[in-house]
Amino acid sequence: MCGRFTLRSSLNLLAEHFLFSASPDISLPPKYNIAPTHSVATLTAPHGQRQLHWMHWGLIPNWSQGPSGASPMINARSETLPEKPSFRQAFQKRRCLILADGYYEWRSSGTDKQPFFIHRSDHQPFALAGLWENWTPPQASTETGQDTPQPWHSTTIITTEANEFAASVHHRMPVILNPSDYDRWLANDDSQLDMLQSLLVDPSNSNEMTTFKMTAVSRRVNKVANDDPQCIEPVAIQQGLF
Repeated sequence: MCGRFTLRSSLNLLAEHFLFSASPDISLPPKYNIAPTHSVATLTAPHGQRQLHWMHWGLIPNWSQGPSGASPMINARSETLPEKPSFRQAFQKRRCLILADGYYEWRSSGTDKQPFFIHRSDHQPFALAGLWENWTPPQASTETGQDTPQPWHSTTIITTEANEFAASVHHRMPVILNPSDYDRWLANDDSQLDMLQSLLVDPSNSNEMTTFKMTAVSRRVNKVANDDPQCIEPVAIQQGLF
């Protein structure tokens, strides 16, 4: 699974890397510990031009009653996207890129869990395959009449079977798309779903991660409230524990 990630890259670097127009009004502070229910930076391309959006991490299907009382759907298994009611429509029509420059995974040894930070060796950003939904709350009555409900834009990260590199810490991993596949993934086209799914379920081909490295880091990242450079600080691991 993927339950925490980072986005430390500047807005200008992201705009240059992912080919979108960055408004000077947008503030993008570095984030070292992005967690479920946080707002995450995503790209869509409804008319062929990439657009930056902020979305709630934890998919809320447009037919649902809302997020109250339900576990947030932060991940979607690539193998079952076409069949799962929660993801089927989004897979057909509402695909997005989730911007990141690293993610965390925990390796278990008995009762101990050691966090690892997985990132590109050159520290460049990359895109996680995502789905998004637009959910509108029921209209609420007030003394002055009817409030106009504001839609929620929510997203989920697609996961796949871990490749050899990532499997050393967990049996699942987020789908990291190749830049050459961005346009195909973002296209508003449901005629090539089999091809798109093949990008997601074959980690040996589409997620080789030869340019990535894995570093054991401080357990400070375990606490969601901690969001600072110390979260990615390397630590030494006692030999034999992991």
